[in-house]
Amino acid sequence: MKSRTNLLVAALAALLFATLTAAAGNADALTIKRMTLQNGAVLLVSPQHQLPMLTIDIAFDAGARRDPRGEAGLASLTARCLTLGTKTLTPEQFNQKVDFMGSSVSVGAGRDYAVASLTTLKKYEDQTLNLLAEALTEPRLDDKDILRKRGEQVAGIKSSLEDPGYVASVTFAKKLFDDGPYGNPIDGTVESVQKLTPADVRAFYKDHYKMGDAVIAVAGDVSPEEIKAKLDKAFASLKGTVPPQAAPEPPKVAPGIHLALVNRNVAQANIIMGFGGIARSNPDFYRLQVMNYVLGGGGFASRLMQTVRTRAGLAYSVYSGFDASKFAGPFGVVLQTKNRSADQAIRLVLQQLNEMREKPMTDKELAAAKKFLIGSFPLKFDRLSSIANFMLQVELNKLGLNYADEYPKLIDAITTQQTLEVAKKYLHPDAIIVVVVANQQKAAVKLANLEK
Repeated sequence: MKSRTNLLVAALAALLFATLTAAAGNADALTIKRMTLQNGAVLLVSPQHQLPMLTIDIAFDAGARRDPRGEAGLASLTARCLTLGTKTLTPEQFNQKVDFMGSSVSVGAGRDYAVASLTTLKKYEDQTLNLLAEALTEPRLDDKDILRKRGEQVAGIKSSLEDPGYVASVTFAKKLFDDGPYGNPIDGTVESVQKLTPADVRAFYKDHYKMGDAVIAVAGDVSPEEIKAKLDKAFASLKGTVPPQAAPEPPKVAPGIHLALVNRNVAQANIIMGFGGIARSNPDFYRLQVMNYVLGGGGFASRLMQTVRTRAGLAYSVYSGFDASKFAGPFGVVLQTKNRSADQAIRLVLQQLNEMREKPMTDKELAAAKKFLIGSFPLKFDRLSSIANFMLQVELNKLGLNYADEYPKLIDAITTQQTLEVAKKYLHPDAIIVVVVANQQKAAVKLANLEK
């Protein structure tokens, strides 16, 4: 039964992908109705009647940025424990019920928010919703289950530390954000997670899983009024709000090139170089999207790829990007190169950052960036989960229900002069952190060479 049901869900999902992709360019394909539940949660519903399926995402103010000082990884651990059974169901019974229906129920914490999700066939809508509601309103949270999940999280972190790219990203975040909300990995460190207790998990759940400031996105074969009534009933007991979190000071890097060298016996150097970026609410977000597409976000069309890979042959891949979050996130350039060419590759990146600040992009580059960003935008609606996630971002970032129509206009209005202005304002090659995880004897990265 489980195998046949899962195959059916997979087949329906594939068909839905084709149907929604064909309809994505039509604004009517993304009609959104906004409502408010009795407990205060904002509800966004996009009816999609092509197939008898639905997806529900619920964003809670319970992401890793809410981890208490010294308890990095607590938000992630708490989210992982919420589907380990309920007051009336053991973990095994809970999973059996979900598997029997071929549904999926999950809770995971990101950097800013924790998201509880379900995807199910229409005929199992009520049963799957009840399971998710029970997991969120009456989670089991037994000591032995939490300790087992804690051990799994620690093991996962230890495994990640074998990846030089992960080590580079963790080192870069700590150098840039220190002990701020974005300074630690989402899953925490081995040391911080090992200290977490079942009581810590239960307290974090009690304090942060509140419906009063949650956002719910529903996409699929539903009626907005009917699903609202069901959600009102299912989450009636989950009330209250989470106190606002004060925004930290945007990260600043002192003038100069700040090298962080981590020695690993690896064949390739893993490099991350960057500085503070922007919050998603920054009005320059769209201009930076266009600018960064030309710099390093446009794949083979980007200047970094053309310079570092195509001409110099130093890297298979190199890219750049602004991680615009609730608070100001990082800007970073990421690449891998042979140990012996690390110094040269870093200098080429610094050169491109400077050139981006000094002269405007060409009209051809601007046109290509706009064409890609506008043309690829409908892919955000290629499946139910994508539509639900898009609606969460619209509400959490206060983009407006007409954002799907406005985005192409915002991008199309950008000029070369505007991209030059934001490059000068937000690119700081003269105040930059450079993390190099490599065989340092072979890499021999020299600060004096970079400063030239």
